[in-house]
Amino acid sequence: MKIRIKGNSIRYRLTRTEVETFCRTGAYKETTDFGHSMFTYVLKAKKGIDALEASFEENTITLFLSDKKLSEWATSDRIGFSNTLDLPNGKQLSLLLEKDFACLDNTIEDQSDNYPNPKSGTSAC
Repeated sequence: MKIRIKGNSIRYRLTRTEVETFCRTGAYKETTDFGHSMFTYVLKAKKGIDALEASFEENTITLFLSDKKLSEWATSDRIGFSNTLDLPNGKQLSLLLEKDFACLDNTIEDQSDNYPNPKSGTSAC
C-alpha cells in the first residue's frame, strides 16, 4: 500500500493482493520505521458509515471504508472511493482510496501486482 499526502489531501493506493486481503479481512496496515518511532497507515472496514472517513491517532493515519463496500471492490471495475471531510477548524480533508495501476512510463518500482492501466490496454500510474 502506498500513501501520498499533500496538504490536506491523503491518498492510499493498493495493489491487487492488498485489495483482496483488505476485502477478505476488513483491514490492511503498513508501517514505516524511523528507528525512534513508527509511522503507521491503516485501512479498515467500518460499520455504519456511507463514505470514507479518517482519523490520526498515535502516529497512525486510518482510513475507514464502509464494510458494505468490501464484497464489491475486489471483484469490480470500480477504481476507488473518495470523500471530503469538513473539519472542526473550518478546513477540509480530501480522502482518496484507489487501486494501484501499473505506470505507463518506465519505472524501477516492482509493478507485477498492480492493476493493468486502462489507458494503455495493458498497464497505469
